[in-house]
Parts: sequence; structure tokens; C-alpha cells
Amino acid sequence: MAKKSALSTNARRALVISYVNQGLVHSQNDLVELLGDEGIDVTQATASRDLEEIGAVRGRDQSGVLRYQFLIESNENRSRFSKASDELVLSIVASGNLVVLKTPAGGAQLLASTLDRAASSGVLGNIIGTIAGDDTVLVVSKSPTGGKQLERQLGQFLRGKATK
Repeated sequence: MAKKSALSTNARRALVISYVNQGLVHSQNDLVELLGDEGIDVTQATASRDLEEIGAVRGRDQSGVLRYQFLIESNENRSRFSKASDELVLSIVASGNLVVLKTPAGGAQLLASTLDRAASSGVLGNIIGTIAGDDTVLVVSKSPTGGKQLERQLGQFLRGKATK
């Protein structure tokens, strides 16, 4: 199995986008720790560059909590999100209540972990759970026929758009 730390820059940034969208990044050190929890070793300088490159800025959210967030969803930011997601997710296919996502080798567990966190936080509330191999993630919808709807939601989520 490929090491997660061997993920491309764009694949790592796709994960950073997910963390920012979930409101998990309050500081650059938080990002270093979150990535470390996934087995991805980065320095604070790399975390800083990643946050700058994806267009995340630190500020107070609607609750007054200081965290990194996307203030303006510009065409440039959408392009960056799509590029990062395109590198982490090679395909998404639905059937019944299942969605299968293909990733580069070693990327499935990283993606499944991100989707599980989003499901736990309610961002992707239609997910019962995920199963990850090396390059494939199986996502199970709560609805017996919810695969197609979940496929659309996952596409939106991976493009950096809220799905609640």
C-alpha cells in the first residue's frame, strides 16, 4: 500500500479543503496535527502554503470562533477545489444505496476518513458509513434508493460546496 505521505500536493490540499469546510482548522498547527493523524507529515510552513493556495483565511465565523474559512467563493477558488478533488477522486458511481469512489493508490482510507468525519458532523448526513480499500471507497446511503442523491451530494462536497 502506498504511504499517505506520498500523496500529491493536490490530493493533500483536497483533504485540507475538507477540513476547512468542516470548520476543523483553527490554526496552522491544528492543520499539521489533523494531517499527522492521517499519517501525512507536513511542516507548519507547508500547512501555511496549503491554506494560502486554497484561499482559506483566518477569521471569526458566525459563532465568533476564530478559524480558517472560505470567505468568497470565486471562480478561481472553485477551480482550485475542482483540481484538488479531481486528483483525489478519479470517479464516482452510484447503484441502489451505494456509491463507489475510485482514488489513486493509497488514497481511499484518507478519503473515507474525511467522508466519515463529514457524516458525523452532519455535513453529509445521508451516509451510514464507509469502507475503504487501497484505491476504492464504498459509501452506504441511509436510504435504500439514495445512491444517486448521495453521488450528487458527494460531488458537491468534494467541490467544496456545503451539502447540509
